[in-house]
Amino acid sequence: MNKELIINAAPTGVEIALLEDKKLVELHQESLDTSFTVGDLYLGKVKKLVPGMNAAFVDVGFEKDGFLHYTDLSPYVRSILKFTNQSITDKSEGIADFGKFQTEAEIIKTGKIGEVLNGKPNVLVQILKEPIAAKGPRLSCEISLPGRFVVLTPFNDIVAVSRKIHSGDERKRLQKIVEAIKTKNFGVIVRTAAEGKNTAELHEDLNNLVAMWKQIQQNLKNATPPSKILGETDKTTSILRDLLSADFNRIVVNDKNIYNDARSYIQKVAPDKTEIVSFYQNGSPIFDSFGVTKQVKGSFGKTVNLASGAYLIIEHTEALHVIDVNSGYKSVSTNQEENALQTNLEAAEEIARQLRLRDIGGIIVVDFIDMKLPDNKRRLAEAVEDFMRADRAKHAILPISKFGLMQITRQRMKPEVNINTQEVCPSCNGTGKVSSTLILEDEIEKNISYLVMQKHKELYISVHPIMEAYLKKGFPSRRLKWSWKYKQKIRVKANNSYHLTEYHFFDHQEEEIKL
Repeated sequence: MNKELIINAAPTGVEIALLEDKKLVELHQESLDTSFTVGDLYLGKVKKLVPGMNAAFVDVGFEKDGFLHYTDLSPYVRSILKFTNQSITDKSEGIADFGKFQTEAEIIKTGKIGEVLNGKPNVLVQILKEPIAAKGPRLSCEISLPGRFVVLTPFNDIVAVSRKIHSGDERKRLQKIVEAIKTKNFGVIVRTAAEGKNTAELHEDLNNLVAMWKQIQQNLKNATPPSKILGETDKTTSILRDLLSADFNRIVVNDKNIYNDARSYIQKVAPDKTEIVSFYQNGSPIFDSFGVTKQVKGSFGKTVNLASGAYLIIEHTEALHVIDVNSGYKSVSTNQEENALQTNLEAAEEIARQLRLRDIGGIIVVDFIDMKLPDNKRRLAEAVEDFMRADRAKHAILPISKFGLMQITRQRMKPEVNINTQEVCPSCNGTGKVSSTLILEDEIEKNISYLVMQKHKELYISVHPIMEAYLKKGFPSRRLKWSWKYKQKIRVKANNSYHLTEYHFFDHQEEEIKL
């Protein structure tokens, strides 16, 4: 699989598109205001304890207090409170040796929050989820600092290895290396990317994270809540950190500073892949050149069309998301069960992409086309699991119910990406809307395919004059390509009375064909 990262720097922020085999699968938007993003560390002040919820509300400087539940406190929260207080009041030069810090006893899983946060102390917290709608950020005391190969977890001495590393010998090798190089009071989680790495690479990554922890100690000295102690790296670097792999083959950036930063980061973590970073200066918008804009227009919105003619309806309610799968006009077989299975499998792949692309979280209910055979239902469930394996967000998938519904839960870390894909209608001065002009060509071709299947001969398309010029431009023109592809003559005529996106089909007797 080929992965490409297309980075568009604009005055309002940075947009990052991840393409897998030229297909848009993730779209990240980083505004100039990067406060309260996942991974940021804040010194907060406990404002209110809610025993009924076994939770606390913590002031971290956002307009709404952050939410901290007992289960997110960390077993080592007493050590964190002690460390925070000592760091704030430390008047000495430099910082204390964290390896000599005396940890406190762990808290019990079934305890009460008032027993731990009594007195409403200052506490070091990490953003677990960004503010969403009217809710403040979700907070955690489970402090973790992610690196390229390892994750540093202060206040414990546990070494854990990713379960995605399946080789028992490799797991033991990594465990021994990390136990030998780590210092006291630091726990380490070995990431999947560490597989096959040598001691020097792991040691360098670990040292970088220990240096980051020392910076946190320094920033805590004389700090007053609420204040930001350490910000997560910029979105570009964090995506590279989490995604960079052997099948990443291109990173294209249109901003010189981001280009230099990305190149420097890759030079540090993967020197042999530095050349995959390139600076874009072609003149035209970078997202247009790499087909991102067109894919965004075709992938967002209530209706998402599939290649077979089937389509998805995606709707959001207050409590959950609902996705309805509808069959199209094409049939791969005369067998109804086989048609349903093939359409569902195609829809499953697109649904997995849509969840990543829109960053949909919470509860998702999918209404697939009804199938009778248990083997087909099982095959569909396995396909959904397989398609969602590339999703970095935590998720759970339940088998298809007797009503033909599949329930999915997916971790929500930030607000859902919601892009308006409609444009103001040029013929009614904004009183109505039409589909995006960027996908009009695809829409016309899909209808040509359908009409050819219906045995219509010598079609001609009546369009706006601008659209006529576009379809006839160049050699071979789009009109000519369609004629070759569908093995019949296709003509294009202009009609000045049409608005820009209006088109109609006519047969060889010049009678309009109703779609």
